[in-house]
Parts: sequence; C-alpha cells; structure tokens
Amino acid sequence: MSSTSPIWQPRYTLTPAIARGLMTIESARTVVETTPLPPAVEAELRRRARVRSAHYSTRIEGNRLTLAQAEAVVASSKAQFHGRERDVREVRNYWNALLRAEEWAATKAPLTEEMIRRMHALVETGPRARPTPYRDGQNVIRESGSNAIVYLPPEATDVPGLMAALVGWFKSAEKEQLPAPVAAGLMHYQFVTIHPYYDGNGRTARLLATLILSRAGYGLNGFLSLEEHHARDLEAYYHSLAVHPHHNYYEGRAEADLTPWLEYFVLTVATVFSTVREEVIGNLSAIYRQQCRTRHHDHLPLQRKTPGRAARYRVVCRAQ
Repeated sequence: MSSTSPIWQPRYTLTPAIARGLMTIESARTVVETTPLPPAVEAELRRRARVRSAHYSTRIEGNRLTLAQAEAVVASSKAQFHGRERDVREVRNYWNALLRAEEWAATKAPLTEEMIRRMHALVETGPRARPTPYRDGQNVIRESGSNAIVYLPPEATDVPGLMAALVGWFKSAEKEQLPAPVAAGLMHYQFVTIHPYYDGNGRTARLLATLILSRAGYGLNGFLSLEEHHARDLEAYYHSLAVHPHHNYYEGRAEADLTPWLEYFVLTVATVFSTVREEVIGNLSAIYRQQCRTRHHDHLPLQRKTPGRAARYRVVCRAQ
C-alpha cells in the first residue's frame, strides 16, 4: 500500500466561492498592511492573537483552560492550575511553538520534514525536545461517546513516503505560485489525513497552516488567529475535513476531491482577515477620536482617503 508517487497530487477545483474568498483576503490584507498603528497597539494586537491561537487550538483537542487562564499561563512561567497540569503544558508548548513558527516565517526558512518534526516536538513535548520521529504503529481516531471508528489513517510503513510526497508537493506549489491560502489549506488537510504522529496532529496541522500563510506574507502583522474560528464551529471544521464517507484512508480518502474542504478553509481565512481588518480600523479610529478630544474637536466618521485597493484612512475633526 506504499505510495509510489514522489509528489502528492491533490484533487480540487478553484470554484467561484474560493475565488471570491481569495479576493476578500487580498483586499483585507492590503488594508491591514497599509493602516499605520502605534507600535504599542500593534504589540498588543499581536499578543492577543497569539493567546487566542494557543487557547483555541488546544481547546479543540480537549484542553480545559479558559481563555483567561491561558493568558495567565503564557504571561508567567509560574502560573499553575491544580489538576490542569497537562492543560497548562499544552498551552505553553503551543505558545512557544507559535513564536518559533513566526521566526521561521520571518526568515522564510524552507519547509522541510525536519522542520515539521521540530514543530511537532515543540507542540507535543516542549522547547527542549528533539525532532519527533513518525509513528511506528497504527493509530485510530474514535468517536468519544460510542468509541466507533471515525478515521483510520494510513499504515505506519506508508507514513514516511506520504510525508515526503507532501513536502515535495509544497515545494512545487511554491514554485508555481499557488495562492498561499490554498496551499495552507491543502497542507492542513493532508497532514491530518496522514496523521503521522500518535498525538498532536491537529495542533501541528493548524500551526503549519499559519506558518505557510505567514512566510508568504499573509500573517497580517501577527494579528492572525485561525484557530479561534475553527474552534467556534467545530462541527463545520470536522465535517469539512471528512471529504469522503469511508473512514479508511485506503478506501477513498486518499483520492477524495478536496474542493469542499478548500472552500471551507479559504472562506474561513477570508472571514478571519475581514475581522482583523475591522479590528485594525477600529483601533485607528479610536486613536483618532482620542486625538480629536485632546484637541477639543468633535470626531467625524473615519473616511477613506484614497479610493482603490490601497485603503488609506484619515480622520476628520470638526471644530466646536
């Protein structure tokens, strides 16, 4: 059952919905990148996005910490919650892995199997862990209530070849300039489909998607948190990943049409980008309102300064 293809060949169609999502992403990205904010405001938006990412990605996997508790955990290495030691460790690990992913994205480090192993080690074990080897046995995903099999991943002997094919595909996709949101979505899907580890696959897949977006210039200055939006509608997230009715990888999953998942992913990214755009504009408007109050003027609505894609804004203060 070993894969003989040197490069993964995903099946999908760039539908009108995906195209509209990509246009929304580009528009929002332009606004965020051209809207000036004070460094302190940017740092706070970045911190809050990281906290949400660490909290919601681990929450998807059953972490019991609240958002406030997760924030306390990343703020202080001494923060602990009795009976939640594993939860604390998971949030800290994801936070540290996210910081490392940001470093890799900033330097545009090549995405390799070694990087993926290092990323998983950071997520699952911690900063001092060695790169994690792929699993050497069969794993299975079961429904928590009935214990019924939800998904049976490929055999362990096939994992190295499948991972090599995935990384080979990504290198080819970069050369062909496949839109980053599409590449990130396909990488996310195939990684969790291969399920190369016994645990930590979902968290690593979500972090990989963020890394791919960021290294291609779609990190929104660090204000991005895809994980939160997956967590807020888990049913849609899991339903979109189940692109084939059979639970066995070898009984249809390997050749499934990934268009439904890709539509979900790209439209989710578009929603996140639009949310960040409004957050950035809202912060800029608040700054200008404060400036108007300081100058004893009334504040008129924030107005677009120049038409077109490059959205620049100005405040209009009306003298009393």
